[in-house]
Amino acid sequence: MGFAEIIIDHKSSSVDKRFTYNIPSDLENQAKLGVRVVVPFGRYNKPIMGIIVEMKDDSSISYKTKDIIQVLDDKPLISEKKIILANWIKEEYLCTGYESMQPMLPPGDFRDITTMVVPGESLNNFNNHSEEEKIILSEVSNASKIEYTELQNICQNKDFNKLISSLEEEGSIKLVLDIRKTSTSRVEKIVIRNQTVSFDKGVEIIGNSAKKQLKIWTLFKGTNEIAANEILKQLNTSLSVLKAMETKNLVLIENRIVNETPVSKDIPEYLKIELNTDQKRVYEGICHSNNNISLIHGITGSGKTEIYLQLVEDMLRNGKDSIILVPEISLTPQTIDRFVGRFGNQVAILHSKLTQLERFDQWRRIKTGEYKIVVGARSALFAPFNNLGLIVIDEEHENTYKSSNNPKYDTIDVAIRISELENSKLVLGTATPSIETYYRTEIGEYSLYELQNRATRNSLPSINVVDMRDELQEGNRSIFSKILYQEMVNALDNGNQIILFLNKRGYTGFITCRSCGYVSKCDNCDISLTYHKSTNRLRCHYCGDTHTLPSSCPACGSNYFKSFGIGTERVEEEVRKLFPDAKTLRMDSDMIKSREDYEKALDSMKNNEVDILVGTQMISKGLDFPRVTLVGIIAADTTLNLPDFRSPERTFQLVTQVAGRAGRGDIAGNVILQTYNPDHYSITTAMTNDYKLFYSNESQLRKEFGYPPYKGIATVTLFGKNQLHVKESMEESALELQKHIKNEKLVSIDVLGPNPAPLERINNNYRWQILLKFGYNDSKLIKNIINRVYNKDKGKIKHDDIKISIDINPSSIL
Repeated sequence: MGFAEIIIDHKSSSVDKRFTYNIPSDLENQAKLGVRVVVPFGRYNKPIMGIIVEMKDDSSISYKTKDIIQVLDDKPLISEKKIILANWIKEEYLCTGYESMQPMLPPGDFRDITTMVVPGESLNNFNNHSEEEKIILSEVSNASKIEYTELQNICQNKDFNKLISSLEEEGSIKLVLDIRKTSTSRVEKIVIRNQTVSFDKGVEIIGNSAKKQLKIWTLFKGTNEIAANEILKQLNTSLSVLKAMETKNLVLIENRIVNETPVSKDIPEYLKIELNTDQKRVYEGICHSNNNISLIHGITGSGKTEIYLQLVEDMLRNGKDSIILVPEISLTPQTIDRFVGRFGNQVAILHSKLTQLERFDQWRRIKTGEYKIVVGARSALFAPFNNLGLIVIDEEHENTYKSSNNPKYDTIDVAIRISELENSKLVLGTATPSIETYYRTEIGEYSLYELQNRATRNSLPSINVVDMRDELQEGNRSIFSKILYQEMVNALDNGNQIILFLNKRGYTGFITCRSCGYVSKCDNCDISLTYHKSTNRLRCHYCGDTHTLPSSCPACGSNYFKSFGIGTERVEEEVRKLFPDAKTLRMDSDMIKSREDYEKALDSMKNNEVDILVGTQMISKGLDFPRVTLVGIIAADTTLNLPDFRSPERTFQLVTQVAGRAGRGDIAGNVILQTYNPDHYSITTAMTNDYKLFYSNESQLRKEFGYPPYKGIATVTLFGKNQLHVKESMEESALELQKHIKNEKLVSIDVLGPNPAPLERINNNYRWQILLKFGYNDSKLIKNIINRVYNKDKGKIKHDDIKISIDINPSSIL
């Protein structure tokens, strides 16, 4: 008799532990690591689903245990390595065991995943099978597809698993995962022509009286197989007519699983490019390095993608799988076209716009080995490959690689753990490395490879910084500086394209009363409302709530309202006024609602149907348009003035990435950067594309003030609807936290707070926060303390309406 450690399907942290269950003798062959089971739980033994995460022998358990009721899967949903990874995520990011498992499990509701038994290619042959096997084959044939557990109950055979394995091996049946409620896998009937029968012979066999059969037979001129539904719909006939043709041995009707695909259009072949000297040096260095973690620091347009493609090609030759991660914002048709164009139907695409049907189908086909490459956003890191050889994280500096929901994992750190478990290579690529990543190359944890020239040998665009204070003094109140306006005129006269970037959507920043200073703020959040002229409404960019534009000041009754700041909507309006003949397009989240909108907009740029593109961060990377010769950065200070220690880094990265959109063709590029802080080091170093000087300035400040990479940080945020309850709970828990830190003699820990969070109220929740800074040697101890105070002992918080958010090394402290 054996035992299983099981994590149950329950989100409550009060049951955040493994539960031990006895494996009955009749389930010993079915109970495996990573399969789902039904177990009795709690005082009333309510059946609940769980997943086996550890097996134990008889001698290790001395207390009474309950029996597993049922095993739901024939094969593990999750591998042993993924279970190890989930446990590491739980300890590293202080989430529950249930939450740590979620990224590894199939998309959709964990409880609705089921194993289906469907017909295999040789199901039609019932001969040479035992009576028990014939029962299984008959049930599957009659039902088209049937749940594994339902079939098991029908057969009531103690050797059921062995029978299923044998039939699957010979090809009579297939086992596929499905989602019970949405029925994501479709079994479609395909009609296959018997090619040994000539067309004329077929006409003779059918005879003149069977008119419908003759029409169907005519459809097979020039093709060998057609979907049954297509025939029935086109000829308005019935399945019995097809069955009659099958009886005459003219066709074979086969059940086939239909695979969904998110790539809806034909993608042309993307030919292999011979690497230049610099690219070859990097490629060979990564291939032959003993260090599995590498950073490619390559300027925009230096050809990093072709290196990725050729590394993936190496993996395919060696029978290994590859994961390519890009930020969601960079998962453009251009990126997809390159990988699918090179590797065809071996590539799975995973992104947030997929339907559940598409997402699950991609997951299933990865798990069965049909796909060897995954291109996707953050969550694609957990793709269920069996032989992973390479992980690429492009634009590694992007803050979208940090999850904002539990588990709040850092993609790069998780990728490092996966590469250790799988012994795979991890390649990070960017033109603007994060401070933490570059620091790791300095201390030798990562190998550094640099690409300082564009692959096309074109030079980087020149960046001209305009001090908007001088423009104002000279009487220019336009949102465009004189030089930007003139360069726009020149570019349009020469038939070139322009990109105007502003990382702020809407028409204006906020509306204020000039009489009393009242600012229109959101009722639910501590944030000013943004005016959107297209809808003539004020909108909160945090909770999405909208308000009518007041005709008079709600505070003093004055009619003197003034708008401050600008957004992309205002930029577009000004462009249309100044250049009425230019074709202008705006790309921001107000205009681009779907992936189809995004692709349509990019196609318009590609087909030269747009002269001026106005947009936010979604146009800052991943785009390669040869006719774009001018980039105007309307206000570089948008990110610089945020109260966050990463603001200078984000400004440098954004300016450098946006500037990189210019001059990617044969014509030299030009960038006009407008700012009120022209002397800030993030602006001056971006102007000269001097990353190392920026890194030197920024890392010195980080070291002085105790921020990553020199210290780890963690934020604990308590939030709730009752402001007093939140404040009291945070103050009481902070005392408990300080007591534990003092008992452990952790003198190097800095505790800042408790204080109201920088944005004290979001979506009607009041927020209080503690920020902790700690040396990396104390990381494990401080996490244990945080876990103890805010997870294990959170029952000591008196108010039950309080929610807790713990973020280890957050991407932002706002």
